[in-house]
Amino acid sequence: MNHLYLPIQRLQPQRGMSLIVVLLLLVIVSMLGVASMQIATMGEHGARNDRDMQLALQSAEAALIDAEVDLQGPNTAGNSRTAAFKAGNARFPGSGCQSNGTWKGLCALETSKDKNASWLEADYKGGTDTTAFGAHTGRSFQNAGAPTGEGVQPALPPSYVIENVSELSAVRSGMVTGQYNSATPEGQATTGEQLYRVTAMGFGPRSTTQTVLQTLYRN
Repeated sequence: MNHLYLPIQRLQPQRGMSLIVVLLLLVIVSMLGVASMQIATMGEHGARNDRDMQLALQSAEAALIDAEVDLQGPNTAGNSRTAAFKAGNARFPGSGCQSNGTWKGLCALETSKDKNASWLEADYKGGTDTTAFGAHTGRSFQNAGAPTGEGVQPALPPSYVIENVSELSAVRSGMVTGQYNSATPEGQATTGEQLYRVTAMGFGPRSTTQTVLQTLYRN
């Protein structure tokens, strides 16, 4: 009887190289995906921050325009405030900023080297020592407190303070050109042009996003 013998094949040990290669590829693809997500997130945050700063800037610019209307008139505080500005007899305090209705937001000119300027100490987040947008002009400003459904709005309305810096121009010729009368105490009328420094702060969608602008206004 003839027997059929089949050759015996020895099995080669499996080293698992294919599995390792696949796992490495998965890790690389995952890292690329995470990196792409981070780049996209950073781009979105950058665009949002730019939008917020632009909103705060436009808000501050609106406050400067409102302050110019306040200085030039007419305004809702009657002719007393406008007339006082034009006569150089606005009620500027001896220190700090006024918090009284008609004269709210008018600040003393602080020249001491040991003290901060009045505009640096003012509270622009609805404080009693600053003038809110439209307070004396009757103009309106849409912010998050009065939503209209028209997109992102500033968290707070802008506000400003006014200082009479006429006396500075006489001794600091690099600041402005020409001569101006010095600011006079309350009750003492004066004639001639006055020079005012207006400082305004605007806000973005969050109150922590802020822009401060200053301008000099000759009246």
